[in-house]
Amino acid sequence: MAVLDVAPAVARPAESRYLTNRVREILSWYESDNPGTKTNIARLLNHGYLAGTGKLVILPVDQGFEHGPARSFAINPAAYDPNYHFEVAIESGCNAYAAPLGFIEAAAARHAGEIPLILKVNNHDLLHEEKDPLSAVTSGVAEALRLGCVAIGFTIYPGSAQAATMYEQLRALAEKAKENGLAVVVWSYPRGSSLSKAGETAIDVVAYAAHIAAQLGAHIIKVKLPTDHIEQAEAQKAYTAAGVPLSTLAERVRHVVQSAFDGRRIVIFSGGATKPNDEDVFDEARAIRDGGGFGSIIGRNSFQRPRDHAIRFLQTIMKIYAGEIK
Repeated sequence: MAVLDVAPAVARPAESRYLTNRVREILSWYESDNPGTKTNIARLLNHGYLAGTGKLVILPVDQGFEHGPARSFAINPAAYDPNYHFEVAIESGCNAYAAPLGFIEAAAARHAGEIPLILKVNNHDLLHEEKDPLSAVTSGVAEALRLGCVAIGFTIYPGSAQAATMYEQLRALAEKAKENGLAVVVWSYPRGSSLSKAGETAIDVVAYAAHIAAQLGAHIIKVKLPTDHIEQAEAQKAYTAAGVPLSTLAERVRHVVQSAFDGRRIVIFSGGATKPNDEDVFDEARAIRDGGGFGSIIGRNSFQRPRDHAIRFLQTIMKIYAGEIK
């Protein structure tokens, strides 16, 4: 019987009243943060099917802005409706829902208090493709507070000629977010004219991107799954000399997590482009789990599937992270 034929009932509470030892341990890593920010990190970790486990599954829907509405939603027209994504995230038991200003504004009042929200405060479109991209700042901390969000989300492109500008923008926004008790989630996606296409997901580059995000003050870091390609000659020398194991995806995930302050920052992994075979995504989730990753942020692989399928699909991934499915 296929995994998705299993009844998808959510046995765990939507939100736990108490902090588990694992959540307390994670919060202890953020020693400089104020109680408001720690509370909002706890809200993310203490919500949904994976509440209290230290694992996260987040539904992000910024792809309409980033890739265009037809490419994102035409395959599943219900997904043009902002409420649809709130409902899928809530019903499946996600820890949080992340989106740009417009999508959150359109449905936040209807769903107030039902799920933690992450406001994606910068975005980039493909109408003018750039070799060295620079996202526009499209909202800020004031909007996140007004809409009841627990965090802001920000994309950086390490490797872009515009990276310094993005790092400075993030510094200013992160400072203001933390002053106001919000958490900071950073999408760290290597991209730019100095990197090859294979280099964007090379193990050395992804690990470097995770480290940069941690150094810039991210509480939660989102990166792509790394391949076994090594982009930088000097990194190749270092890996060879140290005998770093990188042959399996779980080993590469472990190295990326290690690169984010020896695993003392939450690192989650992108679901990437839509994969027609559910089992391919489940195998990636197993590798993330086995490599010590903290979870997944899965957009297109969720909302480009029909609603009932998407909910079962997300719940199966959560059960993998919870150790209920091997």
